[in-house]
Amino acid sequence: MGIKGLTKLLADKAPKAMKEQKFESYFGRKIAIDASMSIYQFLIVVGRSGTKMLTNEAGEVTSHLQGMFTRTIRLLEAGMKPIYVFDGQPPDLKKQELKKRYSKRADATEELAAAVETGNKEDIEKFSKRTVKVSRQHNEDCKRLLKLMGVPVIEAPSEAEAQCVALCKLGKVYAVASEDMDSLTFGAPRFLRHLMDPSSRKVSVMEFEVAKILEELNLTMDQFIDLCILSGCDYCGNIRGIGGQTALKLIRQHGSIETVLENINKEMYQIPAEWPYQEAQRLFKEPVVKDEEQLELNWSAPDEEGLITFLVNENGFNSDRVTKAIEKIKVAKNKSSQGRLESFFKPVANTSVPVKRKESKCVLRSPKPAMKFKMFSPQISNCFMSKVIGGLGLPAYLGSKHSMPLAKGVCFGA
Repeated sequence: MGIKGLTKLLADKAPKAMKEQKFESYFGRKIAIDASMSIYQFLIVVGRSGTKMLTNEAGEVTSHLQGMFTRTIRLLEAGMKPIYVFDGQPPDLKKQELKKRYSKRADATEELAAAVETGNKEDIEKFSKRTVKVSRQHNEDCKRLLKLMGVPVIEAPSEAEAQCVALCKLGKVYAVASEDMDSLTFGAPRFLRHLMDPSSRKVSVMEFEVAKILEELNLTMDQFIDLCILSGCDYCGNIRGIGGQTALKLIRQHGSIETVLENINKEMYQIPAEWPYQEAQRLFKEPVVKDEEQLELNWSAPDEEGLITFLVNENGFNSDRVTKAIEKIKVAKNKSSQGRLESFFKPVANTSVPVKRKESKCVLRSPKPAMKFKMFSPQISNCFMSKVIGGLGLPAYLGSKHSMPLAKGVCFGA
């Protein structure tokens, strides 16, 4: 099912499972971002006019770098801690889908050539965007940039969405950000759309919670996966005539794809001779992802010299702007202990048998510097929002593995 199809279905059948949020509401949150999807957006939007794109003096495209740099800065200014996840080897099941995309780009290239010849500006704009492809070099450029900025990068063994979801299930991040609705089919506890949209669009972030989706649709996770496969996904072509609404009706009626196929009207719905839905089920339920011990999420200070060399010297970025951005990233590191209030005041459940204690008194004191981060909530909070500064300014927020609150309550026996 396409993005629009699933969004429309959920808006109709599970409206409580999706809500509009302000961009700034994710202050203090760690977010796993599908990097390839973001890079694709940057190549389409940033610095593009018809067939012309943003390039450096050597003629190499820099739209992805400009987009990644400014958009990541915006996330940091809002107090978020982004983690970018890059695609690895695509699963065999996706080869057919990739062939379709290649064919569509080839057709768009021909249409673009015809539009250029006739001077049709509208068609030039439309077809030039359809020829865009994220290359290995685009990915490598962005990985280098993010590492120089001190932002963590994860290279997934296979699908980036699946790795993002794994991070969320492990509690490493608050949510997954992408425009690919397959993130929900992989079981993302929280899924965000439009987080990476430019501020000029003035579009709210759309947040989905998979638990509420299942509750409102009255489906199990396995049935939701079957619903998504039955209505069409990247790994398994759809059955002609079955869209989201029909697929939901059939799954509710029969309970699973297997039972649907046994009872479906074969004359009305032609099932493809090769329809590997079982392989698709396994891929969504048991995706190839990195183990927890293989994941390193470290936010560090920016590499000043490296950023200037890469952005200014190699890619023609404005030296003053890059220098100012670097200074603000450095300031951000010193304020990285800021977090969300609710995690600081969140009560801790005590399941032990109550015992009599001596009268005690409580005082507020600063924590010892030697204390490690793991002793606190993963989302440690402070009462102050970072100050947003315009332009290419960065927030006072990049994170530190030793972040801690300014003070904590300590009780002493009488």
